[in-house]
Amino acid sequence: MTTAPPPGFRRIVLVVAILNLAYFGVEFVVAQRVGSVSLLADSVDFLEDASINLLIFFSLAWSAQRRATVGSVLAFVIVLPAVATIAMAVLKIINPTPPDVVPLSLAAFGALIINLTCAFLLLRHRKHSGSLTRAAWLSARNDSLANVAIIVVALLTAWLQTGWLDIILGIGIGLLNADAARAVWKAARAERASLLTEA
Repeated sequence: MTTAPPPGFRRIVLVVAILNLAYFGVEFVVAQRVGSVSLLADSVDFLEDASINLLIFFSLAWSAQRRATVGSVLAFVIVLPAVATIAMAVLKIINPTPPDVVPLSLAAFGALIINLTCAFLLLRHRKHSGSLTRAAWLSARNDSLANVAIIVVALLTAWLQTGWLDIILGIGIGLLNADAARAVWKAARAERASLLTEA
């Protein structure tokens, strides 16, 4: 049986969308200035998360059938930054200069605070079976893990003076998003199957 969206979830995803959209601008500018593949990938991910949560906000007023369809679309939305990240990493491999670690670390720490806030807001809904709630939770969780990794890479980059760690992490963030897309697609398929069973 398809589970209805949890009470208060629609308001929460709107707050999460606004937070993600606001920090996208901050992180994108810093990433461009310091030349970081991982931070640029993370900034694109903020924009993706804002889009996902806005889609969730509007779609929760729709029928269960439409929600299942939106869940499938969100799986493709999540995978887009994964492809973009790999493309950026390939370009950076040509000139693997290390990024400026101080603004990189500060931007990643700010991103971690935003993502932990979003993850906390979504925490009680993380086990909800719907693909929409799963998309929101996975995005917040993955971004928090990515921000911790960026901070660690920034510290290692300051010590080793190499751009390769940043490139490898950028690819890792892309793969993390790809795995989230797979999980959301699987949840959306389960929702559609449940609807067919109920029909």
